[in-house]
Amino acid sequence: MRIGMMSDVYKPYISGITNYIALNKRSLEQAGHEVFVFTFGDLEHEDDERNIVRSPGVPLVDTGYYLSLRYSRQAKHLLQTMDVVHVHHPFLSGYLSLRYCRPLCIPIVFTNHTRYDLYAQAYLPLLPEAISETLLETYMPQFCDAVDLVISPSPGMAEVLRQLGVRSHIEIVPNGVELQRFRWPGQAAQRSRMGFKPEDILLVYTGRLGPEKNLDFLIKAFAGVAEAIENIHLIIIGSGPEEGALQNQAAETGASDRIHFTGMLDYDSLPAYLAMCDVFVTASVTEVHPLSVIEAMASSLPVLGIRSVGVGDTVEDGFTGFLASENQAAFAAKMTRLCMDHDLRRRLGKAAQKASEQYAIEHTTQTMLEHYKYLVFKAAPRQRGLFVRLQNLLEKFRS
Repeated sequence: MRIGMMSDVYKPYISGITNYIALNKRSLEQAGHEVFVFTFGDLEHEDDERNIVRSPGVPLVDTGYYLSLRYSRQAKHLLQTMDVVHVHHPFLSGYLSLRYCRPLCIPIVFTNHTRYDLYAQAYLPLLPEAISETLLETYMPQFCDAVDLVISPSPGMAEVLRQLGVRSHIEIVPNGVELQRFRWPGQAAQRSRMGFKPEDILLVYTGRLGPEKNLDFLIKAFAGVAEAIENIHLIIIGSGPEEGALQNQAAETGASDRIHFTGMLDYDSLPAYLAMCDVFVTASVTEVHPLSVIEAMASSLPVLGIRSVGVGDTVEDGFTGFLASENQAAFAAKMTRLCMDHDLRRRLGKAAQKASEQYAIEHTTQTMLEHYKYLVFKAAPRQRGLFVRLQNLLEKFRS
């Protein structure tokens, strides 16, 4: 099967979506399928994987995104040879999937990865909330009606789409993770190498350092707990537009020497960092189905998060971690409990690792493949009909 992944942005830009596409591309290729990624970007960039098809666009400042309303002629023609296309952003890529693939009856799958309602509030604070919601309520139902299948990574995100007016059928297919990558054995050695003591309690966050991740809340909560517990540390892994501001915020707390920013790490080194830690922490309320949380669970870490779509769908409160309200005192209280109780952390971490097994990439890829195969089978009669109509039209021109 020839599968086209359509994304507004791809590597070297790093995000949960680009990681998801790369993981699924590799898994599908291992299953014997041919997978292409269609995106925009620097045409001179040398990719470390095959079948990455870039079209030119206008760079949007330093965001890593490029703006264009068309693919190159070569990219368009290649896209139109796919058996099925999978859209990962509804606006630019979604528009182009309808423009290029719908006329040829190529099945279109759309996965909604992002809380666009909350991202609009984070990145466009001057835009009235009512306007951003109205735009989404106008666009999303129409777009979802136009594609062949809508995928949500979590039940909570499916409910958000319903609230935006989407009435199309929605399938729940979780994001997959290469679980074996996170079965890392060397906690003690890694701690020693990083300069931490065996008795230190290490909290870790991994992900983008952007306003939508609510990291200022996390740092404030940690600083409060750190006043009472001397041997706790917060490790923040990642980069993003808020990095400098967060470092300044951390420097102004009384626990500045226990808040560590690593910057962006190579993905291959991430399992070792997670393995040496004790608790994964996140204060984000914009997640849809957070790969970072699942990776932490696969590493036997209990998760502390805020009760919300995505995190709340993934973490079972009191069983694989703790969920708190978006209240600093409540969040800090649960953080304190996790830091003070070693046996609790161990029990929750063991349950988290077990729960992560449902997100194995092998399982989620097979589920997605079944959807692809069904849509290709269903589209075959329409494609044959289109072929016959085109033949008849050519015959009229010849006669």
